[in-house]
Amino acid sequence: MEHEVFVPFPVGAVRRVLSDPARVARCVPGLQQDASSGAALAGRLRLRIGGSTITYRGALRLTEGDGSYELSGEGTEVRGSGTVTLALSALPEEMPGGTRLSCLGTVSGAGRLAEFDAKTAESAARRLLDRFGAALAEELREDEAAVPVAEPAGPGEAAVADANDADEDADDSSAFAGNALDDEPPAEAAHARRTMIGRSAEEVDHAPPRGRYAPVPAPEATSGTAVLRWAAPAAAIALAGAVVVTRALRRKR
Repeated sequence: MEHEVFVPFPVGAVRRVLSDPARVARCVPGLQQDASSGAALAGRLRLRIGGSTITYRGALRLTEGDGSYELSGEGTEVRGSGTVTLALSALPEEMPGGTRLSCLGTVSGAGRLAEFDAKTAESAARRLLDRFGAALAEELREDEAAVPVAEPAGPGEAAVADANDADEDADDSSAFAGNALDDEPPAEAAHARRTMIGRSAEEVDHAPPRGRYAPVPAPEATSGTAVLRWAAPAAAIALAGAVVVTRALRRKR
């Protein structure tokens, strides 16, 4: 019997699954694995054929050679004395959109399986291979889902990033303020630092500027009074001198 199965995945990914006996066992429909040793898979296989179900207990062996995969096995009916022998070869080939599995196999048996005609047995075998291909594709989809994908930052992460940016901006502002203070004379720089540290922002904004930017004080009003203090005695002396001169002239006349 010849049959082809399409798997919508690259041939390399398909080969990785076919090279792993445990993964192949998960893809065989109706197989309940008991234990495995190397490439041997022991367990039960339920086969649906012609409206009936036959369960076999046995073992399957998977080997690889020349690019193809060989699956062979034998089993005995759980409820009866019938036997079955299986030999299947699968060759993965790359094609547009995925991989084609070219299968070539033979099945022979005695007991209940021998009661069905060749056409019914072949139809059951093709259906089993189609289901195997679908299970193989599902196995590969699970591999893709297991690969972590980068996600955009959520609101919380964005807030953390904004906070970090704000901290960096604050550091830059502090560095700039420090450089500006370093340009001031030592005394004025020290005074500016004390003002910024010991007073609130509102007080600093409304306080008069100091240092080199402080306004020049206006002349004191008391300077005029000081002039009058020395001008008044001088005027009195001049007046007294004028009176004396006037009296002396009168006497001479």
